[in-house]
Amino acid sequence: MTRQRLGQHFLYDAGWREKIARAIHVSPHSDKRPIFDEKPYCWIEIGAGHGEMTEFLAATGAPVYAVELDAPLIAHLQQLSKRFPNLYVLPGDVLKTDLASIGAGRRIRLYGNLPYYITSPILHRFFAVADLIDEIHVVIQLEVALRLAAHPGTRDYGYLSVITQYFSKPSIGLEIPPEAFRPPPEVGSALVSLKLPGDKAQLGILDDAQFLNLVKTCFAQKRKTLVNNLRGFATPEKVRTTLTDLGLSAAARAEELPVAQLAALYKELR
Repeated sequence: MTRQRLGQHFLYDAGWREKIARAIHVSPHSDKRPIFDEKPYCWIEIGAGHGEMTEFLAATGAPVYAVELDAPLIAHLQQLSKRFPNLYVLPGDVLKTDLASIGAGRRIRLYGNLPYYITSPILHRFFAVADLIDEIHVVIQLEVALRLAAHPGTRDYGYLSVITQYFSKPSIGLEIPPEAFRPPPEVGSALVSLKLPGDKAQLGILDDAQFLNLVKTCFAQKRKTLVNNLRGFATPEKVRTTLTDLGLSAAARAEELPVAQLAALYKELR
């Protein structure tokens, strides 16, 4: 598989690498550099590339597991591990990587410069083990970053916003121009930080999969009302009554509801 097919855009600019390192508190110049012995944790880096950010992570002293699929890059990372005995190179695909096994009982912190075309599947992979993760920092396409952090009632708010905010608290830390990368992508990029847990901690949902299945159905046809989208879950009359009981319009659409109201709707309809 060629590097272009892998969707790789390497963080070429040293100045931007330092800005990212400061934003995620792994630079020697960070205001709040983490102390490894405050609690057992490890870093897992997704798509470590040439080690552009790996050195910052390894210099914290915490165990760092660098996951990389591209064989030539793996060889370079293995050379880097000779300088950092706390760096472990894991050849493989993140979508097949057992993050819980890597964590081995420690809390997990994730960093990744994600291939733009599989950002959503990778985030779903992270959220599958959300209970083990303290924080996630990813460089992704700006358009997708805006969707993760979008508020209800805005154009960018949708299913990806809800699942992200259900499991985490997202914030956009940096907007990164194309010229910071080699080769430069055709779109803008952003560093998004996700602090866990998210809204889930206060909602009392017992079955994540069932709740998210309902949410996905709510957004299946975004311009349709919830009454129409949820016909497979309940009768239109039941949905209208439930919306009214929750203080919402019977003509409400999914894009208008924050995570907490979608959770309340789920509890009433399940």
